[in-house]
Amino acid sequence: MKKIKGKILVVDDEKSMREILEIFLKSEGYNITVASNGEVALEIMKNDFFDLIISDMKMPKVGGMELLRNVKKISPDTVVVIITAFGTTESAVEAMKLGAFDYITKPFQMDDIRLVVKNALEKQKLQKDVSILREQLKTPSLENIIGQGPAIKELFSLISKTAESNANVIITGESGTGKELVAKAIHGLSPRKDQHFVAINCAAIPEGLLESELFGYMKGAFTGAAANKQGLFELANDGTLFLDEIGEMPLSLQAKLLRVIEDRTFRRVGGVSDVKVDVRIIAATNKDINALVEKGVFREDLYFRLNVLSVKIPPLRERRDDIPLLVEHFLRKFTADKKKFSEEALEILKNYQWKGNIRELENIIERVVLLCENEIIGATHLPEEIRSSSTLTKGIAVPRGGINFEKLMEEMEKAYLLNALEQTNGVKTEAAKLLNLTFRSFRHKLKKYGIERKTITEN
Repeated sequence: MKKIKGKILVVDDEKSMREILEIFLKSEGYNITVASNGEVALEIMKNDFFDLIISDMKMPKVGGMELLRNVKKISPDTVVVIITAFGTTESAVEAMKLGAFDYITKPFQMDDIRLVVKNALEKQKLQKDVSILREQLKTPSLENIIGQGPAIKELFSLISKTAESNANVIITGESGTGKELVAKAIHGLSPRKDQHFVAINCAAIPEGLLESELFGYMKGAFTGAAANKQGLFELANDGTLFLDEIGEMPLSLQAKLLRVIEDRTFRRVGGVSDVKVDVRIIAATNKDINALVEKGVFREDLYFRLNVLSVKIPPLRERRDDIPLLVEHFLRKFTADKKKFSEEALEILKNYQWKGNIRELENIIERVVLLCENEIIGATHLPEEIRSSSTLTKGIAVPRGGINFEKLMEEMEKAYLLNALEQTNGVKTEAAKLLNLTFRSFRHKLKKYGIERKTITEN
């Protein structure tokens, strides 16, 4: 069954124009409804929603401009495209100021219609996604987790299931994927949501201070301990304690943490009595905990106690469809201006590898917004390392059946050797320089591939 790509309402008082657009757009896979004028269109809209309205400007009763004004009141998420006769573009520009997405001048080519409709529906989808995002942000349990792709939907489902339990959790994922946001979401959906969520980065605090931060201390326990202080376990009592970068916790503290998990009690630094707590622990790491256990730098028994439930966050490169949403979010965060990325720049961002994930994307958006004075942020405004990465990977795709990688590399190497020799008229020393190879290495490769040419000379 052919998938319907979007619902479009075509409004035109000319029957031939309505029929032409209806036939063409249906052939493109869209769900089409037609109306003979703006008044009929408004009646239809009372009982139906449309992603896009394509309307003629000049019509009896309710014209395109009045229809546009009403659509923006009735259905703000619907995108409007105006069709206007040649010579009346001034009115079309005025329509765009009122909120129309674009205009098309008669006579037009069907390719023009195809492109405008595609762009308009992409904008409408992004608007819808952003609306969903805003609703997510209103929900404390979801915090700022942004995305609507399959990977993030699966993560949402896992968060919801994990939140129902009171068991400890380990969250894994690369640096910058948003592990603390996921921890907050689990807490916000859990029965403990009305209690404290307390977070600490185990890698950011020196070993000597981490114990007192977690368990608190008594006055005089060490130099500078001028008063009794509650630790984070006490502050998180009945709530959730988030231990970020748990893999960096010293072995000496791991034993004390294990005791808290098993006995639900701990002792403050310098204290003589036990303190009882009820805390759910959510730990997170960007390291391979199993590898740390094998190396003996992380206790296996503690790992088992923490890893009752596990949540793995996908890296940004596995959820590229969410990048436009994230870009939109960070643009609104860093600027009040109506800046936006060009399609080319957005495509480059989608294809970049993002080793630093969402944190890296956020930093790039902030930098670009600060440095770019234009309303449209183009590819040239992006950092060189991102542009060059996109150029290197453009057009590269591994076929489903796989490839013989070594053979392919050999063929490419041989082709470069021959091309360098052709450019230098067979002079080996010059060809080696072109390829940034030593003469000895270049000659070895020629021998490896059996490249013999009468025109080749040593110098």
